[in-house]
Amino acid sequence: MYREAGSSALSGQWIDAVLMYFLFFVVGGSSFLLVVTLPGAATLLLLPAQWALLIAFLRNHRDEDAYPFDITHLLDGYRDGQFSRVFLTLLLMRIYTYLWSLLLFVPGIIKGLAYAMTPYILYDYNDLRYNDAITLSECMMRGHKGDLLCLYLSFIGWFLLCLLTFGIGFLWLVPYFHSTVANFYEDVKAEYEAR
Repeated sequence: MYREAGSSALSGQWIDAVLMYFLFFVVGGSSFLLVVTLPGAATLLLLPAQWALLIAFLRNHRDEDAYPFDITHLLDGYRDGQFSRVFLTLLLMRIYTYLWSLLLFVPGIIKGLAYAMTPYILYDYNDLRYNDAITLSECMMRGHKGDLLCLYLSFIGWFLLCLLTFGIGFLWLVPYFHSTVANFYEDVKAEYEAR
């Protein structure tokens, strides 16, 4: 259901979505030297862009923007005072996930699933940040972590096929995946707000 909706939402937008992801991938790849020379610098530079990439798929799903995959949207996380809010919240989310993973691998996965809606929450709830946004994601994901895990696992076959294309297939798989997760978020959010 979610995968079909994710694919359908990209109808007529595939090329733009692939180009946006490709640009993000190229920028991320070129920042590898920063990781080597200045640990953490790439994370500092790319977390807001990664957030903007995810939000582009949410905007597309909602038909909020005639050009949701305009590459200039990758800068949205750096504009209008968003940088510190987005960067610090997503960094905190990663730190929490990492710390839970130090206990055991499974708790890290469970918390990663619980925190997965945080980027979308930052977009929809402008007054939330840091722990509040992460906590809301945990609330939304109560009873849905298994659903999201199954959704992730449903992409394994596609992932393996992409490996056979020497990675080129990921240019299409990643937009499809993010479009699908954005659709999942819409359902989880609607159910949470209806409680």
